[in-house]
Amino acid sequence: MSAGIEFRGVSKVFPVRGGDELTAVDGIDLEIAAGEFAVLVGPSGCGKSTLLDLVGGLTVPSAGEILLDGRPVRGPGPDRSTVFQQYALLPWRTAQGNVEFGLEAIGVPRRLRRARAREYLELVGLAGFEERHPHELSGGMRQRVAIARSLAYDPEVLLMDEPFAALDAQTRESLQEELLRIWRRTGKTVLFITHGIEEAVYLGQRVAVMTSRPGRVKAVVPIELPDRAADRDLRSSPEFARYRHEIWSLLHDEVSRAQQWEREVGRV
Repeated sequence: MSAGIEFRGVSKVFPVRGGDELTAVDGIDLEIAAGEFAVLVGPSGCGKSTLLDLVGGLTVPSAGEILLDGRPVRGPGPDRSTVFQQYALLPWRTAQGNVEFGLEAIGVPRRLRRARAREYLELVGLAGFEERHPHELSGGMRQRVAIARSLAYDPEVLLMDEPFAALDAQTRESLQEELLRIWRRTGKTVLFITHGIEEAVYLGQRVAVMTSRPGRVKAVVPIELPDRAADRDLRSSPEFARYRHEIWSLLHDEVSRAQQWEREVGRV
């Protein structure tokens, strides 16, 4: 199952020292269709992770609302799952045990937990590694375990907060391809955050470009590329270069503004 996400005039304000306030995101209006792979890209500090926390129900909007399949988000729930940049695996548990962990929390019987964990480890390409502990796995394999854990209890929405940022370039590209394969197979709604323009173009059906703080949606770019599963170097194609340049052009001024803001804050 998958669910659509709708941001309606969403703003988030945080209190800061001295009684001041910081507006992280302001007036976000954005719709993500059920089963869509949507990507958020923007400069550092633009509120991308704040939006993910809001969808996840970890914090509440200061204004506006977020709807999940037409229902207001009131808090965390099993219909959403998050994959973070840091794997957050339990070091004393095997890959199998880590995937089972979330299933235990929602009361899935032990026999079913074991079968489902193995199914999802196989889905992410880790059949045969079920009994390995995190320290026995590479970074890319640990992130595969984290993805399997997030998918195992069948959420409607998969939230991904720069999950490949800490990986080397070859592993990152391999996992991007793997994620698209998993997305096509499961049909989940995916909201993916990245700083990388190439990653955004390669993964997204649509890319929402955010402004510097306070974060607003500057533009939404539909990505219409040939089948990414085909055996061709899509990243070297003229179409890919055109989308990359379009998003870079939208981001260029925003990154400069974000850097200027950081310099000014540093002088205070």
